[in-house]
Amino acid sequence: MRATPIIAVLRAQNARQYEPVVRVLVENGIRSIELTLSTPDTFEHLAALQSGFGSEVEMGIGTIVNVDQAQRAIDAGASYLVTPIVNLEVIALAVRSGIPVFPGGLTPTELFSAWAAGATAVKIFPAETVGPQFGGHLRGPFPDLQFIPSGGIGLGDISDWLAAGATAVSLGGPLIGDALMGGSLKLLAERARRVTELAAEARRRS
Repeated sequence: MRATPIIAVLRAQNARQYEPVVRVLVENGIRSIELTLSTPDTFEHLAALQSGFGSEVEMGIGTIVNVDQAQRAIDAGASYLVTPIVNLEVIALAVRSGIPVFPGGLTPTELFSAWAAGATAVKIFPAETVGPQFGGHLRGPFPDLQFIPSGGIGLGDISDWLAAGATAVSLGGPLIGDALMGGSLKLLAERARRVTELAAEARRRS
């Protein structure tokens, strides 16, 4: 994730729609995929996706809100866990299990509480409401804090967030577009290449 600091977030009507989109993303430089529990049958399709793409691609499970979901994700072989909230029990389970966890919050209190509980990085969510400067402000009192912005991040925001110190940037609609609904995979490939180029350039400058 540090080498390719982009997380592609996939929300589909059914997990059967994942595979062709994941394939295009991976072929065009994306190395971290978040599959969301708002998509039916995500747990059931995770193993097949992982076996199809190998260890070079990290596949996490997102939209986790309770311990039962977190345990199912761990049992299914998720590379990491992502939550939209700070649930200290989920963080504790991930820490005990040795799996990275990215809990979501917005206020400094929420984010530092998650970090202090053992989060691998905290997810600033919804990041669109605060902007990249928020990440820089957080680094004042919390210089070691690792953070990932998520929610409303456009392609033009990638460089600013990485310059502000983000560990990675989480992208949904602006990257995926309508590809999960039968939209152009060629255009998806172009966006994926553009995203990885923007991230690489931002890393070189930092």
